[in-house]
Amino acid sequence: MPRVSEVIDSRGDSILSEVFAKERAVYGDLLNPTKVMAHCPPILRAAKLLGASIAESGTLPKGLAALVSLRVAAINGCPF
Repeated sequence: MPRVSEVIDSRGDSILSEVFAKERAVYGDLLNPTKVMAHCPPILRAAKLLGASIAESGTLPKGLAALVSLRVAAINGCPF
């Protein structure tokens, strides 16, 4: 049982509607961090933009960010 309730419905919020639609299109469902950060839509949007800017910066070789995320999840015992 999660310690923080998860938000899975956009409740008419335009930020959540946009983020949820994109994430469901890419992953088929919402990721757990998205469900938690959805309690504060402006922070969720900022976090998504930060992640996108890192991915698009070209600093890391393509695909490495996903491998890093996978490894960190494994180290912490979390499914990715």
